[in-house]
Amino acid sequence: MASLNVGNLGDYLREQRRSAQLSLRQLAEAAGVSNPYLSQIERGLRKPSAEVLQQVAKALRISAETLYVRAGILDEKEREELETRAVILADPSINERQKQVLLQIYDSFRKENAAEAASAGTPVTAPAPDADEPPSS
Repeated sequence: MASLNVGNLGDYLREQRRSAQLSLRQLAEAAGVSNPYLSQIERGLRKPSAEVLQQVAKALRISAETLYVRAGILDEKEREELETRAVILADPSINERQKQVLLQIYDSFRKENAAEAASAGTPVTAPAPDADEPPSS
């Protein structure tokens, strides 16, 4: 897990809040956090929890995973994998069986690429095991 980079997070939150044309007070109210607390996060004085980041992301209508990456809670590769999985699972044009097949194919490609990178000496994050899939024997 990466170290917390609160200053970068605060600058990013301020930028997102301003582009959403929200005052600090409006965002604090929408996110359900206190105005002083949100101000401290923006100034890099506080380390918000993942739950607070999720509330702020929802209020800003941005990805919580993006804030997790900015805060150092999640690394970029993990965020990309989670977002890919979320998009597949949220697609209303395919059924549940098709979604599971797509996720299995996605995982197999990630495992194959991780194995190739390992044999070539290139560091690659291995895919996380699928919680819905039984362990292989």
